[in-house]
Amino acid sequence: MTEPTLLHELIAASSRRTPQARALTYGADSMSYESLQAAVAGFAAGLMAQGLQRNERVAIYLEKRFEAVIASFGTPAAGGVFVPINPLLKPEQVAFILRDCNVRVLVTSPERLALLAPVLGECHDLRDVVITNTEAAKASPLAHLAFTGWAPLLASPPRAGHRVIDTDMAAILYTSGSTGKPKGVVLSHRNMVAGAKSVASYLENGPQDTLLAALPLSFDAGFSQLTTAFYAGARVVLLNYLMPRDVLRAMVHEGVTGLTAVPPLYIQLSQLEWSMAINENLRYFANTGGRMPRDTLMALRQRAPKAKPFLMYGLTEAFRSTYLPPDQVDRRPDSIGKAIPNAEILVLREDGSPCGPEEPGELVHRGALVGMGYWNDAEKTAERYKLLAPDAPGRQPGLQLPEYAVFSGDTVRMDAEGFLYFIGRRDEMMKTSGYRVSPTEVEEIMYATQMVGECVAFGVEHPTLGQAIHVIATSAMNTGAVGLNDLMAECRSRMPAYMVPAGIEIVAGPLPRNPNGKIDRKLLSSEWLERNRG
Repeated sequence: MTEPTLLHELIAASSRRTPQARALTYGADSMSYESLQAAVAGFAAGLMAQGLQRNERVAIYLEKRFEAVIASFGTPAAGGVFVPINPLLKPEQVAFILRDCNVRVLVTSPERLALLAPVLGECHDLRDVVITNTEAAKASPLAHLAFTGWAPLLASPPRAGHRVIDTDMAAILYTSGSTGKPKGVVLSHRNMVAGAKSVASYLENGPQDTLLAALPLSFDAGFSQLTTAFYAGARVVLLNYLMPRDVLRAMVHEGVTGLTAVPPLYIQLSQLEWSMAINENLRYFANTGGRMPRDTLMALRQRAPKAKPFLMYGLTEAFRSTYLPPDQVDRRPDSIGKAIPNAEILVLREDGSPCGPEEPGELVHRGALVGMGYWNDAEKTAERYKLLAPDAPGRQPGLQLPEYAVFSGDTVRMDAEGFLYFIGRRDEMMKTSGYRVSPTEVEEIMYATQMVGECVAFGVEHPTLGQAIHVIATSAMNTGAVGLNDLMAECRSRMPAYMVPAGIEIVAGPLPRNPNGKIDRKLLSSEWLERNRG
């Protein structure tokens, strides 16, 4: 049977193998692979009937639901490019994305359309809106746009999409961005299919798996739950949770075998009681989006001792980069592992030469998962996507064509056995008393005290230290108020003097997240500066 090479072929291939197997579950309803494939083909035919041209962008502004998945795979099936927009974004942020990548079609719900109505007039290339409720499409007040209901669009006569190949664009994922406007990372069919195959191989996903989609589909790790599951013929449960307990309930009710989440969610989950049914079903839990505190990892392993922990590191610009095999977690729990299958991870000096063992350098990703740059942003693309030196590892002098790789901006070190360790992001490293300190290192020790629930560390300009370290934290669940003197005493006992925070502020939780679910370090530090200005 032909291996899938285009994104939408992941569904088509599983539909041919196991047409009646469940592909998606949302609430009380499920879709088989056969019905999902039919819906994807119908959506693609509907876009073609609207005159969608090859590589035109289709934005999807929906919570996790069947229509969001169908549109995400139906758009590339038509030869277009899908743009998933985080449902947490505000109308002005959505409008920026619609303008920035010249969106032609918007897929949304009546409720979300009402929020966007005041800003859609600014979106110069938008011509068609597909609404999940057919009746609402008939009553839309925005006369300058053409509105189509979901059901009529899918009922369009069958029509083949534009011819595309695996190096063509498939998606644009907008990163939250530490400063300024978000950046649109362009991914090809090849990027996304290679990522699905790679991740599914080391997670050993198969038709027996049920994966919980708890992360936003606009986040590369969130969308990866769909691609890996569809490649393996597994089932995905779509969950829009309000509280961490909702995640645990879904894991019990649906018999989830695979969970991927970010550290803030795992920290919250680790502080709750888990049903024994979770441990009976859960085959693995995977972490991405930052280092998981060691105490959190230990707590999760106690709650689900049968589940294998996968500690992962990824870049939206390269979809996924490294993972630590479960059999290495006890030996090196602080490692981000080695390169995933079909990728090579280099640690390079500023001059492009390879670092030696234990020498800090920049993590550089080469291979099939390297994205296509930032949409319409040559300057930022040049900062992150760079040519490898002709004599870089894996290159030979006889090769005449250049090769681009992703230069992550993250500082790592590689030990003598080839395992990688994250040190910090260049734009987040704190310089205090002549020492370079990673905020994640401070946070790791704070979590180890078991006196805080969530925390974030950041540097503040200081006349003699260079930067002083400040921490904002919440109280650990079920422990009551935190005694600042006791917490500072713990820090002094666990940290070298230069690393001890100059100040700790205890606030009510949870701490604010950015749209991808990570604790928003930039927001918290800027708010702290505003409160303490002067």
